[in-house]
Amino acid sequence: MPGRLLRGLWQRWRSYKYRFVPWIALNLSHNPRTLRYVPKESKDKVISDEDVLGALLKVFQALFLNDFNKQLEILTALPESVKSKYQDLLAVEHQGLKLLENRHQQQSTFKPEEILYKTLGFSVAQATSSLNSAGKGVFVTKGLVPKGAVVSMYPGTVYQKYEPIFFQSIGNPFIFRCLDGVLIDGNDKGISKVVYRSCNGRDRLGPLKMSDSTWLTSEIHNPLAMGQYVNNCSNDRAANVCYQEFDVPAVFPIELKQYLPNIAYRYDKQSPLRCVVLVALRDIKQGEELFSNYYTVVS
Repeated sequence: MPGRLLRGLWQRWRSYKYRFVPWIALNLSHNPRTLRYVPKESKDKVISDEDVLGALLKVFQALFLNDFNKQLEILTALPESVKSKYQDLLAVEHQGLKLLENRHQQQSTFKPEEILYKTLGFSVAQATSSLNSAGKGVFVTKGLVPKGAVVSMYPGTVYQKYEPIFFQSIGNPFIFRCLDGVLIDGNDKGISKVVYRSCNGRDRLGPLKMSDSTWLTSEIHNPLAMGQYVNNCSNDRAANVCYQEFDVPAVFPIELKQYLPNIAYRYDKQSPLRCVVLVALRDIKQGEELFSNYYTVVS
């Protein structure tokens, strides 16, 4: 009986360690391929914030138009200029979809992963990782991810370094630590799930949602929101993506915030919302699993 218990615990640890931050930190020196050295926090950018923003807006806008019939309540709360902009974009979108009409006669909207492929040229999905006992992983299921593309987002509740996260952190392998100490809890179960849903409901303004909570379910509306399942690279599996922090600017369209998979634990309109995206370090082909590296700051 004790032997069976120990074997069970060992199997759980082998899966857990790939996302357990203290274990990763202690083993970085033994595995230099998992490190990405940056001279300063401000220079930890593979691509510019403008490029990150542009990619997110492109995908979110396409998702909004794809689900346009369900956005009517939101549109009533927006200025006329914004409404007309989407009406014009929708007209252009419909013209571009004429060649696909016969193929999708019975389908009024596309699936989120199809929208991702249509806008960025690739789609990603969760599946069993190719790493032994690592649990889930994220794979490119269609198309080609070009170097420098935003390939995923790390969802979850955002905690400032002074905010309480002790109980949420117990047995939780999905807590991501930013360079400045900000934490993102990407766990889609237990207390973490309850906290995120609570914050999501708190910040809603009538029909306007300030964040996306569908990543907690099997019906994900934002097809990028699965970065918490990207495993760390190893000696024989080099990193093909890296994390990049991104603060959502004040000019971000309010109607598209419904696709942001992050929410602040404590509402503070003075501070921008922290997001973390995963950026491709090289071209990634269909069928490849995504592997990340964990950075360190060199003084």
